[in-house]
Amino acid sequence: MIPYANFRFFLWLLLPVIPAIILGFAQASPRTRSLWIMHSSLGMVYLILNTQVFLAHALLYFIWEYLIIRFYLCYRLSEKKRNSSWIFYLVLAASLLPLIIVKLSPSLGPHLAPAEFFSSRRIPQISQTLGQTSSAQSPMTSSENSFLSFLGISYVSFRILGTLIEIRDGLIQEIQLGNFISYVLFFPTLASGPIDRYRRFLSDLQKTLTRQEYLTNFTEGLEYIFRGFLYKFIIAYLLNQYGLIHLNPAHSLWQTIQYMYAYSAYLFFDFAGYSAFAIGVSRFFGIQTPENFQAPFWSKNIKDFWNRWHISLSTWFRDYIYLRFVLNSAKKKRFASRYTASAIGYLLLFLIMGIWHGTEWHFILYGLYMALLMISFEFLERLNKQKHFWGQGKAWDILARLLTLQFTCFGLLIFSGKLL
Repeated sequence: MIPYANFRFFLWLLLPVIPAIILGFAQASPRTRSLWIMHSSLGMVYLILNTQVFLAHALLYFIWEYLIIRFYLCYRLSEKKRNSSWIFYLVLAASLLPLIIVKLSPSLGPHLAPAEFFSSRRIPQISQTLGQTSSAQSPMTSSENSFLSFLGISYVSFRILGTLIEIRDGLIQEIQLGNFISYVLFFPTLASGPIDRYRRFLSDLQKTLTRQEYLTNFTEGLEYIFRGFLYKFIIAYLLNQYGLIHLNPAHSLWQTIQYMYAYSAYLFFDFAGYSAFAIGVSRFFGIQTPENFQAPFWSKNIKDFWNRWHISLSTWFRDYIYLRFVLNSAKKKRFASRYTASAIGYLLLFLIMGIWHGTEWHFILYGLYMALLMISFEFLERLNKQKHFWGQGKAWDILARLLTLQFTCFGLLIFSGKLL
């Protein structure tokens, strides 16, 4: 069962949510709330994966990752507080191994295929009704049919990797099994994010909420749920029903341009709808899951776009890959210019991001295209400080936003695979 894909899921959702609301308004202790979050997440994971094969995959994955976390935490907290780089990279590689197997191993057969929910949305070839299967349940790639795969493994892997990195930094010095289960398997964000951080999640998990504070969470949760229904089941549905289905088989230049804008809008409303559902349900449990979208198509430049689009993913890559690469390169003086380090950092960041979406060429090309946009923008930004060829004011600002929209929509056309 795909989370938030149809109304049947929302009926099942009442089982964990109603007790969570009662506990919230009853001002239950953090321990009671955290126990309910853990048990309801385990129950919903059982319902979502719903076959013994995928439950076994998820169980094997969780045990493997927890043992890695425990080993590395004990290593870092040992008497000598060791911090060997090669041990850290070995641990990261071991943690990534299941995801690598999922991405690269051949299909084991359609009867084993989990509907892994990647952030890429494959457009359905048949019309949908509000109660039918969503576009997330489209034909699956070989990576989604792979051994060890289960719904949400891509997003869960980011949570694990982020935790390992923060253990190395000395920011995490204790992990309890119950809290770890709640964090990794937190069902509202299991399939589509947003990607939370362990320390931020734990602070919500251990916070004592007053009735007024929970009321704020509850009303915000309802707002997000209504927004999710508007985005996914109305706007995205209409865009697909009356736009994409008719434009998808077309190959003329004008129809491809129409498809580019329609697909970009559909991708936003569909994915932002899922994110709104995840954030809203999280609020009912007292968890302030972070925002994932903030008017991305009104961005003034490509850097601003990535501060507004799939925010939890882009900030994860920025914090844990780009910034660390640039700072480490500066420390070790790998490059003569910091701009060179920044450019290579962007190439590394977006290439990995592209491959994370999938190993098909259009995902890799999408990553390279976005890296080129970021590198070009930083160059033009520096050049403008000298030449002053770009003015200031409302008209210039609107022009910048319109140009950014064209570049980002073209990037999403590459992402869709239709351009190739």
